[in-house]
Amino acid sequence: MAEVSGPRASSGRRKAERRGFDWAGLRADLRGAIPDASLALVITLLIYWLLYVRVENGTSATTQIMPMLADADKYWMYWMCQAFGWSAMLWAYVTVIFGLLRSGPRPAQGRLSAARLERWHRTTSLTTIGLMFMHALFFFTDQLRANQESWSFGRSLWTAFVDVWVPGGYATGTGRVAIFIGLLAFYLAIPLGLAYYLRHRTGPRMWLALHRFVIVVYILSAWHTILYSSQAWYDGPFRTLLWALQLPIAGLLLLRLLVPARPAERLRLRGTGRPGRVALPVSARLAGRIAVVAAFVGMVAVIASGVDGGRSAHAHSTPPWPEKWVIWAGLLAFTVAIVAVVHRLRIKDGRPAGAAVPEERPAAPAETP
Repeated sequence: MAEVSGPRASSGRRKAERRGFDWAGLRADLRGAIPDASLALVITLLIYWLLYVRVENGTSATTQIMPMLADADKYWMYWMCQAFGWSAMLWAYVTVIFGLLRSGPRPAQGRLSAARLERWHRTTSLTTIGLMFMHALFFFTDQLRANQESWSFGRSLWTAFVDVWVPGGYATGTGRVAIFIGLLAFYLAIPLGLAYYLRHRTGPRMWLALHRFVIVVYILSAWHTILYSSQAWYDGPFRTLLWALQLPIAGLLLLRLLVPARPAERLRLRGTGRPGRVALPVSARLAGRIAVVAAFVGMVAVIASGVDGGRSAHAHSTPPWPEKWVIWAGLLAFTVAIVAVVHRLRIKDGRPAGAAVPEERPAAPAETP
């Protein structure tokens, strides 16, 4: 049989690519993220230098809790882990801001166009995932180094792997909760962040619905930081500052929910309005707005009262909360919510699960919750 060539074959290849993973788009965004990632590495090295200097001059909050880490040269991998953790948190903060500005109300005239915000949001999201991976990798290498002081290489490698990469594997102290939460944030960031590049397979509505769950990644990341960061372990101005920095995120999220950029997502309690395909019913979307308001008020109360869960340097610390089973239950509820949204959109689209998406117009620009 003669081989098909020419425009028809090229068109077939393009259609096949559109039905699969958008590798070309990912490669383009990775190239676009090079300046962003380079800046992130510079910031990480500056943070490492600051941590190193504070260890050397005896002002590090971490060494007050763990005096054995006072040798900054010996424990350099631990301090690199800390530096990457802070830069990852900073980039997560920035990418969420970009996403909320993109998907919420914007001034009619402004320098931050939708296309620019979308591009920045995608590139900073990729950088954030990379920083999170480096944060975990340096923690793994530091655990491996520490384990080899007592065990063989094989046992050290396996123990470090379980402690660092297996959710719930770290079994002691505050880390049994905090590291669990941090790992969930990392593992959820990968599929929810990269869902954009499957939009031709799933359809733009499905991708947008899935991508909005990525706000949970940021919440888990911030929770991991406030719960486990040794620099913010004790009550004080720095810990209060971390809480205060969450208020702009909560405010932008509330504004995005109240006045979304997409008209179909606006909450209409009366009248039919313009029909649209939405992932959640009115009651669920209203509950989401109420939850964000409650979270905002709660954070204001925490900052005003100073009771923010920090430890006291002169009193016995309470055990970390919640227990692991609560986190597993929360993960189950989160998974059920995602499945329910996917099922709802499949029903509205009139397609069985697993069916290929018909060829559509180009997907809408990237958004976040």
